[in-house]
Amino acid sequence: MSKLILVRHGESEWNSQNRFTGWADVKLSEKGKEEARQAGKRIKEAGLLYDLVFSSVLTRAIQTQHLLQEEAERMWVPEFHHWRLNERHYGALQGLNKAETAEKYGDEQVHIWRRSFDVVPPLLEENDERVAWNEDKYRMLDRNVIPRGESLELTIQRVLPFWQDYLAPALLDNKTVLVVAHGNSLRALVKYLDRLNDEEIVGVEIPTGIPQVYELDKELNKIKSYYLK
Repeated sequence: MSKLILVRHGESEWNSQNRFTGWADVKLSEKGKEEARQAGKRIKEAGLLYDLVFSSVLTRAIQTQHLLQEEAERMWVPEFHHWRLNERHYGALQGLNKAETAEKYGDEQVHIWRRSFDVVPPLLEENDERVAWNEDKYRMLDRNVIPRGESLELTIQRVLPFWQDYLAPALLDNKTVLVVAHGNSLRALVKYLDRLNDEEIVGVEIPTGIPQVYELDKELNKIKSYYLK
């Protein structure tokens, strides 16, 4: 039996300000730091000795990972960061206050952008300074794979190759694997592991800082899953 531990990063500074974050690289709030520490304590108390840890390349996920590892007393475990685990890219909405955006475009439109499966938000223009290819962390990537806005559907399509290339091989090697990522990139993994349809995954909420454990059989089918609360 293999075990996969999923943790959504703690509250970020922009979460606390009710702003669309996406690929914007913001830090954890003080509340988020405490959520990360509590996640580490829960993992330690559960006796989960993970062998590898993966996170996105965004600061809030990496901060969560490091604070968690310190509490779990597993700072030495090999860690890997990958852009495919990044949050959904919210396009031109990134940085905007959600309430103010709803006043401008209407509650219904904002709800569609946030909660639909296949609707893409307004894209960033190629010359927008917020486009990710302007950042050093993405300089080695082909511009064609860097999104300027994503639906949940596109986010899932981006994340699943990471499962095939990194997570599945480690789990098949009987490693216990920890993934620290974001609400929507984790929803991609949950959809796949729980065999959810497109409508079901839209209603799934991933809580911040609460580890979710998947126990998998030798073919990586789910035996059971549960939160460490």
